[in-house]
Amino acid sequence: MAKAFASQSDLTEKKISFTEIGEGLYAFTAEGDPNSGVIIGDDAVMVVEAQATPRLANKVIDRIRSVTDKPITHVVLTHYHAVRVLGASAFNAQQVIMSQTARNMVVERGQEDWDSEFQRFPRLFEGHESIPGLTWPTTTFNGKMSVWLGKRRVDIMQLGRAHTAGDAVIHVPDQNVMFTGDIVEAHSACYCGDGHFGDWSGTIEAIRAFDLDAIAPGRGDAVVGRDAVNGALDRTRDFVESTYEPVARIAARGGSLKEAWDAVRAECDPKFKDYAIYEHCLPFNVARAYDEALGIDTPRIWTAERDRQMWAQLQG
Repeated sequence: MAKAFASQSDLTEKKISFTEIGEGLYAFTAEGDPNSGVIIGDDAVMVVEAQATPRLANKVIDRIRSVTDKPITHVVLTHYHAVRVLGASAFNAQQVIMSQTARNMVVERGQEDWDSEFQRFPRLFEGHESIPGLTWPTTTFNGKMSVWLGKRRVDIMQLGRAHTAGDAVIHVPDQNVMFTGDIVEAHSACYCGDGHFGDWSGTIEAIRAFDLDAIAPGRGDAVVGRDAVNGALDRTRDFVESTYEPVARIAARGGSLKEAWDAVRAECDPKFKDYAIYEHCLPFNVARAYDEALGIDTPRIWTAERDRQMWAQLQG
């Protein structure tokens, strides 16, 4: 029997947790599904990551309403991926914020990513009929911007390329808490299909330099306490490097993509096979690592057709 592609067979609803990780700061997590963050200011609420559909976004809104009735005025999107952004309309926020690089990626590959993600992970797109179209920011920035929610300052920053070229992190200085997007994961595989392996570890170290008290990662449980934060950073860095280094060795000697796949499985399976979405991510990670090892700096655009071709090649 042929193995199901990506997460097509993952049809089980996940248990939601809503964890306070600092005063007025919450992580909405769901057993390895995409996370969202909530920042409550004096007079307004900021949401980090919008989920894949308005249906899922409404689950975030329900949790917000369990702790505050303040209006949701800002949505910050750490990057352009469909599972993070297409639910944004549900929040009716005055501002939707992305880095300018992330917006450029919506222009370049947003529709292709939506089409591709839809076939990879059908459960996350239940209720997709309510998505009004691609999500466009009202506000973009380069490098860093700050938003004031009353007296609470929120810093939105680009610390380097990692999960995508346009990644942003969100830091709340009064609690020293960061929402990292998919640069950091907690007991969940990193999706590296649009990543930059050569930069990723350096970006993790830029996050480490904040000496954070807690993080809300892109996937997996909230991480509270400095030792726990450093452990999550270490494991994420190990995942990324353990994926790339075997592929680079294969590519350097002219080996095939299938050989690279086998080498990554030998290196990563013993350490990471129990991580959430590990099997989902692995083929895309190997394909991107192989391209980068061959000198392709800008990730090639994933399409539904390219997904199928790559999967057939690896299975063969």
